[in-house]
Amino acid sequence: MNKLLNRLLLVIICLTGAAPVFADSYSDTITAFRDAGESAAFFDSAYGYAVFPTIGKGGIGLGGAYGKGRVYSRGQHVGNTDMVQVTLGFQLGGQAYSQVIFFKDERAFREFTSGNFEFGAQATAVVITAGASAEANTGGGLAAGASGGRSDATTAHGGYRKGMAVFTLARGGLMYEATLGGQKFSYTAL
Repeated sequence: MNKLLNRLLLVIICLTGAAPVFADSYSDTITAFRDAGESAAFFDSAYGYAVFPTIGKGGIGLGGAYGKGRVYSRGQHVGNTDMVQVTLGFQLGGQAYSQVIFFKDERAFREFTSGNFEFGAQATAVVITAGASAEANTGGGLAAGASGGRSDATTAHGGYRKGMAVFTLARGGLMYEATLGGQKFSYTAL
């Protein structure tokens, strides 16, 4: 199973063109979310947040996603995180997106940073796009959207669920899916 997952993740990276994450890509990603409407207010009120500049996602029947991120508390980089997602269902294509997870309070922050945290298939994210916005399931779900680019993206709505709010920003690619899965996060403190 590990060999299959490793090969799938390699295919995802190739399909989406996900590049290595550099230090300035974190600040660029934070700026993009700060400039994207409603998600901006979360930076001022949240206890902390996790930022993923690039998550590569792809699949043909069996799919997956992978991304590296940083975790911040009160604006300070306090740790690193990895996200892995495996999905099963109808899916075809590949895409890359950025993601930020806001933690409303210390309890939500501790829950995420306790080691291995997982979003179930029912968790949702607000998809930030320039042309259209929708609520998408982090486990795949039925979703569609288009984006004119990160510089002119806006947020339609959003809010905390169980102390966390998730926003994604399309970077490129095309993917059709009706899947079931979940996101799993690991955390390493600095």
